[in-house]
Amino acid sequence: MTIELADAHAVRKPWGRADVSPWRADTPTGTKVGEIWFERPDPTSPRPALLLKLLFTNEPLSIQVHPNDAVARSMGFEHGKAEAWYIVSAHPHAGVGLGLTRRLGASKLRAAISDRSIAGLVHWKRVRAGDTVYVPGGMIHTIGAGLVLAEIQQRSDTTFRLFDHARDRDLHVENAVAAADTSLRDSTPAAQPLGNGRTVLVATSHFVLERIVIDPDCATVLDAPGETWILVLEGEAELGPVRAARGDAIYVEAERANLAAGNKGLTALIAYGGPEPRPVAWRAASGAAAAPPEHMARVMEAQA
Repeated sequence: MTIELADAHAVRKPWGRADVSPWRADTPTGTKVGEIWFERPDPTSPRPALLLKLLFTNEPLSIQVHPNDAVARSMGFEHGKAEAWYIVSAHPHAGVGLGLTRRLGASKLRAAISDRSIAGLVHWKRVRAGDTVYVPGGMIHTIGAGLVLAEIQQRSDTTFRLFDHARDRDLHVENAVAAADTSLRDSTPAAQPLGNGRTVLVATSHFVLERIVIDPDCATVLDAPGETWILVLEGEAELGPVRAARGDAIYVEAERANLAAGNKGLTALIAYGGPEPRPVAWRAASGAAAAPPEHMARVMEAQA
């Protein structure tokens, strides 16, 4: 039974930002922070299967690909890397690259990487705050400048670069060609409202990502039988002994507890293992939530 306020670790990236407030205020002067990783506070704790991040882009990222599970295992890795992005904020005309404009065989993809024409083959999609994007393993992708996004992913850092904007970092041509499926394009499903302030943004075999909105001074019962991450986007959250504000994350496992909003309400992302959304939680009218009567719980689970 675990409820923990996650540790936030800033990660430097050449495409990051010097100022990532209000998400983090203690960034050293002159540091370009590209990512904030959320981890369990005790490094000796069991390693979670999912990794939650915030990304801040002042420049575009490299064009890259992650392997899917089958390809990753054939290369000697434990598993692949699928990920989903929730757009927190976006400058006008900001976008992400998802797949290529046309399908390429291995030899043509290798040539496009070699002559750098791959940069002109990426299929770009404009995004705005509140959008969600799913990136399965095998999809060539990139993230443009001017974005803050939250990412949930399989816990893997296996990344193969195809193009890197003259940053003088290594490319991984043969692994990228082996991992890429150039037929993949954006196939993010439409969000699914579930009621009680819940919206399923992405549901995959690896993870489910939801957005939850709780009115001021209200609460919901959070069922977290397995690994669960909560990222506060707006307002404040109280879960058991833990209080979290904007930019804080909570790790929960093997718990059923009241998730309460402060006097400004709560908007948060919740991520947990897939493939299906958990049954609809009961929402209290005000104050701390209490579990519904047993027969009501059965009715709501049957309707989920």
